[in-house]
Amino acid sequence: MARKITIDPITRLEGHGRIEIFLDDRGDVDRAFLQVPELRGFEKFSEGRPAEEMPRITPKICGVCPTAHHMASGKALDDLYKVKPPPAARKIREMVNSAFMAEDHALHFFFLGGPDFIVGPTAPKGLRNILGVLEKVGLEAGKTVIGIRKRLRDIIAKQGGRVIHPVCNLPGGVSKGVSKENREEYIQTAKDAVEFAQFTLGAFADIVLANKDYVDVIIGDLYRHETYYMGLVDANNRVNFYDGDIRVVDPTGAEFVKFKPREYLDHIAEHVEPWSYIKFPYLKNVGWKGFVDGSGSGVYRVAPLARLNAADGMATPLAQAEYEKLYEALGGKPAHNTLAYHWARLIELLYAAERLSELAADEEILDPNVRTLPTEIPTSGVGVVEAPRGTLLHHYETDERGIIKKANLIVATVNNSAAMCMSIERAARGLIKGGKVDDGLLNQVEMAFRAYDPCLACATHSLPGHTPLEVVIRSQDGTVLETLRQ
Repeated sequence: MARKITIDPITRLEGHGRIEIFLDDRGDVDRAFLQVPELRGFEKFSEGRPAEEMPRITPKICGVCPTAHHMASGKALDDLYKVKPPPAARKIREMVNSAFMAEDHALHFFFLGGPDFIVGPTAPKGLRNILGVLEKVGLEAGKTVIGIRKRLRDIIAKQGGRVIHPVCNLPGGVSKGVSKENREEYIQTAKDAVEFAQFTLGAFADIVLANKDYVDVIIGDLYRHETYYMGLVDANNRVNFYDGDIRVVDPTGAEFVKFKPREYLDHIAEHVEPWSYIKFPYLKNVGWKGFVDGSGSGVYRVAPLARLNAADGMATPLAQAEYEKLYEALGGKPAHNTLAYHWARLIELLYAAERLSELAADEEILDPNVRTLPTEIPTSGVGVVEAPRGTLLHHYETDERGIIKKANLIVATVNNSAAMCMSIERAARGLIKGGKVDDGLLNQVEMAFRAYDPCLACATHSLPGHTPLEVVIRSQDGTVLETLRQ
């Protein structure tokens, strides 16, 4: 008789979700689903609000990544009002976003994803947490992690107005400049963040890359998918978190398309399924072929490893050296190894710290001219940045008074939603045989989504006017009695 295994709630991520694994009569996996039962309807209740309120509304989608939403929203308002922020304002925004990217990547490695490697994927679940990590890396290292994250968050608080749900971005710029006193503090914090990132990469090399069993899991087939990859790149096709064109490469690493953010509707479409509130974006010019990988499928991936795959390199020297080490170890570009997202995330941590250092040391960032007042009548605006969890897009349409008529958010995590489902099912099929399961095996199934660092509160945005919900009522022996759909 078929059996069902439920992991509810799934752990060490933002938001709520569960995994349903259905076994066949042999006890092998028939299907596995990542279900997201929460709904955040920000697109709908943003309608009717003044557009200038959006940088204060949309960060409240999530308390983990509000800075990214604030940045994307601010850029969308620039585009909406056809106004170009002064150079100092642009650099302040990128500096704040760099501080955020660094502290968030550190959070994921040490608190969320790292326990699977530092403590061990099959270690007792009571140890797979930050306390177990501290036992391995030492209490002083733990104090360093907490200390550098606090100082990076202080930059966000001082320039953004507050660390959670920042309020600094305005159409055409920011609300305040950088003082000389704060700038000196930012320069020192950035310097220490670079050293911290190098320490973290060293710990990863010593604990993970030096362990053959871990490396075999990373490079093996259990967590591998050949997909397209997407990320923002600068004029030299280097990774950029704040600005640039959106570049997509195919599963061989060849450029598939590169386009301006305002052109996103020509290249990205969205699919829905009846069993989840999460959307499934795909490449419009390839098409939705279901939850399969390969060049014939429109499934693409975003976030750290995808950004590195989509780019030709990093824009800072220390991160570039680590980028080269990664691809040398993984056998060249692109790397399709899902668990290598953790390694790529640490390379991005170093890049964010280096970029923060460059921006804080830039004399132009002290310029008091931090806003260009808008004068154009608004119609439509698109803003894109790279969030820790991938490419984040805000699109607003307004009337002539700037009142939101329609909002569309393609949130970072949602770009990876199809790939996460595929990764979970592949891991479950490879790990669960003959109905034999234990806590360690189920944690290894969870590792398939944890590598993406998902933010499910951000991701659960249904298509306007439709919430795809399906309730299946079964008898005790599993027979479907009734299916209710909304």
